[in-house]
Amino acid sequence: MSRYSAITGWGKYLPKQVLTNADLERMVETSDEWIVTRTGIRERRIAGPEETTSFMAIEAARQALEVANIAAPDLDLIIVATSTPDYLVPSSACLVQDALGARCGAFDLQAVCSGFVYALCIAHQFIVAGTAQHVLVIGSDTFTRLIDFSDRNTCVLFGDGAGAVVLSASDRPGGLCSFALGSDGSGYDQLYVPAGGSKTPLTPDLIAAHQQFVKMDGREIFKFATRVVAPSIEGVAAQAGIPKSAIDLVVLHQANIRIIDAAVKRLGIDPAKVFVNLDRYGNTVAASVPVALCEAAEQGRLWPGAYVAIVGFGAGLTWGAAIVRWTAAIKGIAPEVQLAEPVAIR
Repeated sequence: MSRYSAITGWGKYLPKQVLTNADLERMVETSDEWIVTRTGIRERRIAGPEETTSFMAIEAARQALEVANIAAPDLDLIIVATSTPDYLVPSSACLVQDALGARCGAFDLQAVCSGFVYALCIAHQFIVAGTAQHVLVIGSDTFTRLIDFSDRNTCVLFGDGAGAVVLSASDRPGGLCSFALGSDGSGYDQLYVPAGGSKTPLTPDLIAAHQQFVKMDGREIFKFATRVVAPSIEGVAAQAGIPKSAIDLVVLHQANIRIIDAAVKRLGIDPAKVFVNLDRYGNTVAASVPVALCEAAEQGRLWPGAYVAIVGFGAGLTWGAAIVRWTAAIKGIAPEVQLAEPVAIR
């Protein structure tokens, strides 16, 4: 009997504090018009002192478990995608495991903005191999902790948040149908934090020079993203054995509206099929894709049988894409239906 991995639960957490473009106008030399025109962002959420990466992950996870109708002890694995863990040691995933009362392995995964897609693909492999029944996959980042709010090139872009899904084994066709992961480490310094790692430990002089904050070459990141997004979607659609026209919803990493627009144009798909919440949250890094998935479900844009293309891309440079055939019923929105034909698993 074939074994499939399906999303059975989902949840999100966004910090309470809202930072608008008008607020940023009082902090750096910028304007609402400049930010919206170049990025599509109008506001973002900023984590408070108690809203750590693990705190947000735990809140999102509890929602996902409730939707999936499973208890934490039923989990076989927890993966937290993050580039801003609570501590360098131990992993934030262990803090999540303890808070939830789970009894399973847990680890962090660092692929920055591609992290959730990477983690989802790893969870899928555990499930189809028969070594896990339920895996909790979380994307959570307090990336604004790494932002220099005197640098207008980066401070307008990022926000904080967490999103989670439960991936469960199923004998019913559907779930994650295909995926592809990629990296190009030659571009590591196009989006990175220069100091604070083992290569360049922090010193008072480096802190004074703001080297503990993110540095980004926006032009190169834009070129990279527009180069990989559309081919990634085309590739995983072909692997899943479906035409692009069969994709019902596209959930891209919410980094920049111009990147999203460029991908839509190159793919030649209906812009109405592309989910966007960038204007309200900015770039929430590993949380971007799962938060968008949660909101798509809440808005009735997912239903049993729908094909969803998800894509993450960012620092590393890394990228990842997948096709998911949605199988979960959305309460009060769509009745559950039987998927008729088998779906390829890659």
